[in-house]
Amino acid sequence: MKKSSLLLMFVAFLAFSAQSCKNDKEVKDNAKKEMADAKKATKNPRDLINKKVEEPVGPTTTVKFKDTEYNFGKVMEGKIVEYDFEFTNTGKEPLTLKNVKASCGCTTPSWPRTPIAPGEKGKIHARFDTKRRGRVGGKPENKRITVTGNMEGGKQILTLKGTIDRTEKAQKEEDARRAKRKAEAEARKAKEVK
Repeated sequence: MKKSSLLLMFVAFLAFSAQSCKNDKEVKDNAKKEMADAKKATKNPRDLINKKVEEPVGPTTTVKFKDTEYNFGKVMEGKIVEYDFEFTNTGKEPLTLKNVKASCGCTTPSWPRTPIAPGEKGKIHARFDTKRRGRVGGKPENKRITVTGNMEGGKQILTLKGTIDRTEKAQKEEDARRAKRKAEAEARKAKEVK
């Protein structure tokens, strides 16, 4: 009796295992098919990363910026550069700014979160921290701010640009910090190899 019970349990186990493997194969095949379909839909994988701004849904309006580029000239490293990009809603619909995004973390924009009525003015405040951004003799900087909303075209690019200078003393300190970080990284790498 014990032998037949063990034999029956073994056969049941094999049947279950075979079914489980079949299901695993089906799951894998379905996943491969879905990935192939996704690759066909997107010819260039960078399209997913660099998605173009979609046209706004609903009524659009027109916007006139006083200026879309601000040249702050030459400043010493560590200075905070601030500027207000002024604009007017020149359309017939309220303007809603969906997002205002800077090209890097050293630039922080702020913008009106409420709709701007036709004919009304608004401003986008940009704050650029030049800390550790310069070099002796000057380093050109160009910071982009992308504004998206229900404006015609869906987006507007604003730019802060100028040159950031650094004192020789600050340059030596930065070089020493970099050399220290490099030595620490090499020491960690040598320790990992052992």
